[in-house]
Amino acid sequence: MIFKSVGEGRPYPEHGRVTARDWASVPPRQVRLEDLTTTKGTLDLAALLAEDSTFYGDLFPHVVRYRGEMYLEDGLHRAVRTALHHRSIMPARVLDLDAKDGGGAI
Repeated sequence: MIFKSVGEGRPYPEHGRVTARDWASVPPRQVRLEDLTTTKGTLDLAALLAEDSTFYGDLFPHVVRYRGEMYLEDGLHRAVRTALHHRSIMPARVLDLDAKDGGGAI
């Protein structure tokens, strides 16, 4: 199994970060694919195969930590690419909703 589980939708409250610029203040860190639950049940194959998939977006996937669980909000294609290269760890921006301030990076 690549991910901890495959979900459909976001089980956490709205956090207000929408654009790559909104996420830019969250520093990337290493995450294990096996610790992630996806928020999308399907993968856009065109995004997976595109050579310039990060041209207009963030270089790092977006992960939200909520109630001790880590959810892959954006960047499923990058995570699958990581797994296809036989790697189990990837850099991602992790927004910690469990933090006391309700939205800090970890």
